[in-house]
Amino acid sequence: MLEAFLSSTVAMAAPLLLAALGELLVEDSGVINIGIEGVMLTALFGAMAVNLAVNQVVAGTALDIFALGVTGVFYRRMFGVTGQALTVRTLRQVRLGPLSHLPLIGPALFHQNLLVYFSFLIVPAVWLALYRTRWGLNLRAAGERPEAADALGLGVYGLRWQALMISGVLTGLSGAYLTLGYANTFVEGMSAGRGFIALAIVILGEWRPGRIAIASVLFGAALALQFVLQAVNTGIPYQLFLALPYVLTLVVLTALGGQSHAPSALGEPYVRP
Repeated sequence: MLEAFLSSTVAMAAPLLLAALGELLVEDSGVINIGIEGVMLTALFGAMAVNLAVNQVVAGTALDIFALGVTGVFYRRMFGVTGQALTVRTLRQVRLGPLSHLPLIGPALFHQNLLVYFSFLIVPAVWLALYRTRWGLNLRAAGERPEAADALGLGVYGLRWQALMISGVLTGLSGAYLTLGYANTFVEGMSAGRGFIALAIVILGEWRPGRIAIASVLFGAALALQFVLQAVNTGIPYQLFLALPYVLTLVVLTALGGQSHAPSALGEPYVRP
């Protein structure tokens, strides 16, 4: 059971990590994207948050609600209420040679699908982009002092749009993983608040890619623990187990919300003089 739990933990952490890394890039540019779950509308959110300088939290929340509704409408229109006609083949798990046969950690780390491997392999790539390239320096400047960055000709609007587009790709892959990674169909509301968990992961990880990866595994363990506890006859209502990741999210936000070191201009609308 422990082996299955560890394997499930890594698998559950992958979509959270992809979404959190995308959110990290956006927040480093000074934009907080509450609308992670409505990522299909990233372009609209970018126009509202970057170009029109509307309240980012309100815009993101509104797009989340709209995305949930519009996907449900089109899903039912195309596949009916039950959606029995919509099935896809899940991604094949790939064994990495003899490493996959190691006790306990073998299946968890070396017998996963390609999206899981990709999500963890891009962590150092994101770190290098943010802290070892001129683009990363410019992006972080846009999130710390957008006025100064614009005065230096860095182009805050352009940098924030670039971050939003990259975030859209990563978060889109995260959403695709929910269908292709461990399910073979689409279910309305299947993201189940994972976008908001990704926001908490960025805070817990203190806007650092490596720490965000560790935080993603922690929340992945909380998601995987649901299934383990439900499989054991504890006599406790299963709804309490389903609430575990969200309780953990609230605990993290309560404990670290006032102590985090977010980018100085995070969430503040910026209008070019």
